[in-house]
Amino acid sequence: MSDEPAEQSVPVVRPEVWETYGPADLSAVPVFAGGFINFGYWQSVDLERPLSQGDRVRSEQDLYRHVLDAAGPGGGRAVEIGCGLGLGCALALEEYGPTVITGVDIHPQQLQRARVANAGLLGAQPDRLRFVLGAAESLPFGDGEFDCLYSVEAAQHFPDLSAFARETARVLRPGGRVAVASFFTADGSAAHAERLAGLLDSFASGLDIARPVSRLADAFAEAGLVDVRTSSIGPQVWPGWDRWLARLWEPGTWPRNFLAAWEQQILDYYLITATRSS
Repeated sequence: MSDEPAEQSVPVVRPEVWETYGPADLSAVPVFAGGFINFGYWQSVDLERPLSQGDRVRSEQDLYRHVLDAAGPGGGRAVEIGCGLGLGCALALEEYGPTVITGVDIHPQQLQRARVANAGLLGAQPDRLRFVLGAAESLPFGDGEFDCLYSVEAAQHFPDLSAFARETARVLRPGGRVAVASFFTADGSAAHAERLAGLLDSFASGLDIARPVSRLADAFAEAGLVDVRTSSIGPQVWPGWDRWLARLWEPGTWPRNFLAAWEQQILDYYLITATRSS
């Protein structure tokens, strides 16, 4: 299945995103062991003992499983927005059995890495896996093309959540499901953005954008999606993430402030789900 036509128009990429996921290659940073780029879902990991790289990879895979359980891609056409190296697409294909899965990323270098990382699957099942260049706010697909759309730790970068919600509603078939996992502010306090910029370099640089989770939930509802639900999964994310960071970062360094931001009720990690009305 060729994706060359979709790559004729290169979407505009914010400079912070271009550098982080291109030349800097965040997937190669040791804290993101295994090539996944997410903070992890640590519920099945014993945090009372020393953590291994296997524990870390399992946490990253389990975050995908938590999202995919909510999205329900089995037997249908699925699309991941912000697929990175495509390892989540491979996991979904192998464990959830979608008919075909499409990984979308805004960065051409990430897509090239995804094709290399998944060369075996692409060669063995070329009609079931593809990678396409595109922005969350302007997806290069037809109306009603997918049964399920999911995104894992990418929405904090999307500049326009309302446009993303409209595109989600457009490309889902009636009855199709969306599941998004990412970190947002707990409420709409204007002070949160300033506080996060003081605590975390990724917010100070503009790589991550401080917005309340209600912004995405409301955008889904305004786009016509129904049964919109928001749930905090912070207790399964932040303590384990901080334990892992402690192997590489000293107390007082900025990455360790993710836990502090959660404890101060500024930031949390959420799963947001919705359905396209039938």
